[in-house]
Amino acid sequence: MRINNKGFTLIELLVAIAIIGIMVGSFYPSILNSLEKRSLENEAREILMTMEQTKFRAVKSKLNHRIRFDNSTGQLRYIVEREDTLGTWNEIPGMIGKTMSSKFNITVNLPTLDVVVFSPLGFVTNYDKDNNNITIQSDKLKGYNQPDQRVVRVLAGGSIQYIKSESGT
Repeated sequence: MRINNKGFTLIELLVAIAIIGIMVGSFYPSILNSLEKRSLENEAREILMTMEQTKFRAVKSKLNHRIRFDNSTGQLRYIVEREDTLGTWNEIPGMIGKTMSSKFNITVNLPTLDVVVFSPLGFVTNYDKDNNNITIQSDKLKGYNQPDQRVVRVLAGGSIQYIKSESGT
């Protein structure tokens, strides 16, 4: 009488595990690349959304609002403030300043002490055509020859642009 053993042999299991290992190894760089892109995009889009929210808050409340970038603690962070009385800026209750990731190269090129001020009409009151952007750059993506920069640019009329590019272009 013959017994039918159903199952896999050790050789079959090892071959299947080896095939899975080769596939994971070949996709791993692509996965890392995607994670880095996503992280860079999230950092830039968070700045973009904060700027848009700040502009809308200024229009809604009919008070000047600003985003102030601060590097005094050694880590770049941005804070949203409103001008309650002329020249007196206060952080908006409930809005916590955001610390930016140190894994990216971040260049803040804004006028007047790295600040963007939105008027009650939504315009940028301290606009400077030569100082109007924040650039976030990833060395990892540059190494992969991928678009490694995200630029958030503020225009005089209060419009905010989002640009994806490569370093040096």
